[in-house]
Amino acid sequence: MEHFPHISANSEIFVLTGAGISKESGLDTFRDNDGLWNNHRVEDVATPEAFTRNPSLVYDFYNNRRRELNNGTKPNKAHLDLVELEKTLKINVITQNIDNLHEIAGSSSIIYIHGELNKARCIQNDTHIHYWTDDLDETHQCSDCGSQMRPHICWFGEMPFQMDEIHQKAEQSDLFVSIGTSGEVYPAAGFVSMFKKMNKPTVELNLEPSRNQDQFDFAIHKPATVAVEEFKNLVLKNIK
Repeated sequence: MEHFPHISANSEIFVLTGAGISKESGLDTFRDNDGLWNNHRVEDVATPEAFTRNPSLVYDFYNNRRRELNNGTKPNKAHLDLVELEKTLKINVITQNIDNLHEIAGSSSIIYIHGELNKARCIQNDTHIHYWTDDLDETHQCSDCGSQMRPHICWFGEMPFQMDEIHQKAEQSDLFVSIGTSGEVYPAAGFVSMFKKMNKPTVELNLEPSRNQDQFDFAIHKPATVAVEEFKNLVLKNIK
């Protein structure tokens, strides 16, 4: 598709966001050359086995990230431009990020597929979820049942959150937009294929082409703050 897809005034847009959108707010990404994975093996900080083997290391890893997030980190222009689009269209944000920058920016429909850094949950009952901005360790107890708590994060090997709701959003949406994601982590990397099978247009906004770039009908390869603004302007120009 050489031309920007047709957007009608009553369209819904399914927006998948990844680390690339948060990086411009100063948050480290996992997969960049200078990212978090370089200092920590996935197997040591982001699996259920790691938590069983060395819970203190896992707690410390997420405590450090939570402190970083809550130490004045603010949404950037890309987050705010998505909120601006909400004045015209229904925007469904499905984020792989565990920060709350979309929420702070003002997005009204957000699904956190990989969990939320500012929440903790009970290890005995995963419906016992608590807002949490302080450090977390093995001494903290669930206020509902007294059990130990863990970060409210979807680790590798666990089922991502709200998948049924995500599929419902996809069926309702008219356009798929991927922002700042590498296309390497499933199931999110497979969302573009889902839209292709439904014959719905797909757009990539990323610093560089993703691993599944061939499945996108239209792309802008620039930093998220630039690409999302250009996308917003194209939408508003082409809306019918």
